Amino acid sequence: MKTREVMNAECRYCSPDDSVVTAALLMSREDVGAAPVAENDQLVGMVTDRDIVIRGIAEGRDINEVKVGEIMSGAVYYCYDDQEVEDVAANMGEMQVRRMPVVDRDKRLVGMVTLGDLARQTPGGNIAGEALAEIARPAA
Repeated sequence: MKTREVMNAECRYCSPDDSVVTAALLMSREDVGAAPVAENDQLVGMVTDRDIVIRGIAEGRDINEVKVGEIMSGAVYYCYDDQEVEDVAANMGEMQVRRMPVVDRDKRLVGMVTLGDLARQTPGGNIAGEALAEIARPAA
């Protein structure tokens, strides 16, 4: 099964030029803790609720003025829409992430995939369980 078959194609994203407040409102509205950051449909990073707290609020920055591009994580794990879900789940476990942006082979953002998506859409949800076990394993 390909990732495009289980991913959420209705993925909402932020721009690096959006305010942190805009990103927080998007995450609240979508009930998520992270949002991809894209520019011209190209994935350029991820912003999380933790980024907002640690790199914004805790540093005393005015979140009405701070742009997403200033606090986002630029190094982002992603997968391709034509990858097999078993490979994506294994990568999520190895990288210890619960969600991944999905891009096409031109690196355009086309969706998001989560462990929940994998559990709901694959028979028995075994690959999601294996990935979660890897994520939960203490770092060596």
